Amino acid sequence: VNRPRAPRPTRRSAHSRRSSRTMQPLAMHRATMRETFARTRRTTTSMGTSGKATGRRATRAVRVRAESGGESALTSEGAATSGTPVRKTSMLVIGATGTLGRQVVRRALDEGYDVRCLVRPRQNPADFLRDWGATTVSADLTKPETLPPAFVGVHTVIDASTARPEEDSYAIDWEAKCATIQTAAAMGISRYVFYSIDQCDKHREVPLMNMKYAVEEYLKVSGMDYTVLRLCGFMQPLIAGYAVPVLEEQPLWGTDDDTRTAYLDTQDVAKMTLAAVRRDEAANKIMTLAGPKSYSVREVIALCEKLGGAEAKVSNVPVGLLKFTRAFTRFFQWSSAASDRLAFAEVLASGIKFEADMTETYKTLGMSEDEVTTLEQYLEEYFSKILKKLKEVGGESRQRDFYL
Repeated sequence: VNRPRAPRPTRRSAHSRRSSRTMQPLAMHRATMRETFARTRRTTTSMGTSGKATGRRATRAVRVRAESGGESALTSEGAATSGTPVRKTSMLVIGATGTLGRQVVRRALDEGYDVRCLVRPRQNPADFLRDWGATTVSADLTKPETLPPAFVGVHTVIDASTARPEEDSYAIDWEAKCATIQTAAAMGISRYVFYSIDQCDKHREVPLMNMKYAVEEYLKVSGMDYTVLRLCGFMQPLIAGYAVPVLEEQPLWGTDDDTRTAYLDTQDVAKMTLAAVRRDEAANKIMTLAGPKSYSVREVIALCEKLGGAEAKVSNVPVGLLKFTRAFTRFFQWSSAASDRLAFAEVLASGIKFEADMTETYKTLGMSEDEVTTLEQYLEEYFSKILKKLKEVGGESRQRDFYL
């Protein structure tokens, strides 16, 4: 796959090269993106031996952007009506084993979709997905030649993949995303759904948010119908971060800031995602998904204390310390990844609000606020189940693996 490349940097220190590399995505202009996609469509057979046949089929029915009105159309070479039509219920989920991806798979299966999951090659690739009724196909996002077979016969792609803490974020969240989008466009995918981060366009000094914003821009010129869903925060990590430590009487780490986040249950995010897939009104739009109410860290901890009947041991980390630590780690190549994560943590602890007015979004999705779980409801259900279980066994919580 012909992936876009930024100019080679001049000779500098290893860390300087890495730092500039994370900022390269936005250096690519829209014209360059369009040229890249045009070149990709003309050379789909270069995607490897396994993708040659599917690449040739894809070039016979490639989605392109019509000149008028920005609507999508189908162009053809030869008999455009030949072959088996792709069903609208065919779906490929990338990142299906993750916290959000697995909820998308379950929701899609419940709604009658034929779900295919792209998973990493392993000895037992995601058995639970097959037990639910999905099919799995092995591919490596960092190896573009392995991707085309996974896209054959697919109408909609939902991309929930992101780099793990031990992985190279640039390779997964930028380079692999470019290859995946190029492959999807060449294979004639009708709709591409991408998860981004709220306010990524306003905090491009943070490498991850910069890459998310760059992928959004890249997707806009791909020729596919797209939907970008910017997320504020998930409720699920609050269990391990705050609820369990309260029950365990373990120390909590907080910050002395007023940052507020409108958390969403990943099950509700999956519900909204499928609503976006069904509705034409959500095509070619960027929407922020937010919970009914935003909370500060202190309010989340107070809620856990109230529901858990215990007092938390909170150790606050000053925002100034985060800034100093980030600046300090920039000097060392081995700590550059930590510096990138601290940059994100610095934004999270900068007093901004990750929230959004969902009125128009609910209209677009055909939903209402009543269908969304509040944080109080989510935590109350968790604590009631755990405390009931502890009462039944007549013991105290001393384990950290309680999840809903």
